[in-house]
Amino acid sequence: MKKTIPESIVVTGHRDHDLLTAIADEIKQRAGGDAALAAKFSTMLRQCVDDVIMTPKTGRRSYDELEKTEKTYIGTRVEIELRAMLRLPKGKLDTVILEHDVDIKNTMGSNWMIPTEAIDHPCILVAADEVRASCFLGLFVARPEYLTHGQNKDAKKSVSALGFAHILWLLNDHPYPPNFWRTVSPDVIERIFAGASGNQRMANLFRDVQQEPITRDVVEAVAQQQDFMRRIRSDNGRGTRDLLAREGILLLSGHYDAPLIAALGLPPCSGSEFVSFRPASEAEVEIAAQHGIALDWTPSSAD
Repeated sequence: MKKTIPESIVVTGHRDHDLLTAIADEIKQRAGGDAALAAKFSTMLRQCVDDVIMTPKTGRRSYDELEKTEKTYIGTRVEIELRAMLRLPKGKLDTVILEHDVDIKNTMGSNWMIPTEAIDHPCILVAADEVRASCFLGLFVARPEYLTHGQNKDAKKSVSALGFAHILWLLNDHPYPPNFWRTVSPDVIERIFAGASGNQRMANLFRDVQQEPITRDVVEAVAQQQDFMRRIRSDNGRGTRDLLAREGILLLSGHYDAPLIAALGLPPCSGSEFVSFRPASEAEVEIAAQHGIALDWTPSSAD
C-alpha cells in the first residue's frame, strides 16, 4: 500500500458522508465493535493469504512467489471470508449492506481495480501490506471523478491520487500479523520439516522458535496430522510437551497456561497460540513448578 495516504475528507458535509458512515456503523455492529472488527479482520486477512501460500506444502514463504491465478484467488477468498465474518448476503455486486449493493475489492499492492459495474456504488476496500505487516479497510463510493482516466484491458480503473482522500477508513495502516514463515530463516524451516513424525516436527519448531507466540494454524501445518492437539499436550510421556520438558523446555498454551506465561514475563498469547521457553534460572524453574509443571533442568541445560 502507499506509504503516504492523504487524510480522509469524508466528514460532515461531504456528499458521501452519511451513506459511508451508516455502512461503517453497520459493519462495526456486525463485527461486535471497533476492537473486534480490527482483531477479526486482520486475522481473517492473514489466513486468506497464508492458506494460498501454503509454506509447509510448497516451500514458498511469500506472496511474491505465488502464481498470477493464485494472487487473483486471494481476492475471491477475501470477499467470501469477509461476507461470512460479517454475516452479509450475496448481492448483484459482491454483497448488500443497508439495501445498497456493495462491491468488495482487495489488493496486495498499492491500489484497487474498480470494475465498470461498481461505478457510483459503495465499495469496501481491503488491502494487506506484507512487507510492512499492516492492513487497511476503507469505504469508498466509486464516483468517476475519484478514479483514474486510464483503464486496463477489462475497462477497470484505479482510485486516483485525489480519490484516496474520499475513502472513509475503518482501519488505516493497522497492525497485521506477519507471515510467520517470513520471520523464520530458511535453515530453521529446513530443520523443522526434517522431522519424520508430527511430534518431531513440532518439537523442532518449539525448540528453534522460543519466546514467540505461535498460532494454532502454524502448529497444525507443521504437525501435518488430524489429531495434532493431542500431540502438543502431555500424552502419557509421548507428547511434544513431554519431549521438550525432558530437555528443560516449557511448551505453554495461551488458553491453559496464561498465568504462567505472565509470571515468566513471556509475550501474551491468545487462547489459540502457544509459546516455548527454556528457563535460565532455578527461580524460573520454581515458578513453573508452582504452576504444576515439573522440568528436567540443571544449570547446564540452560546453556
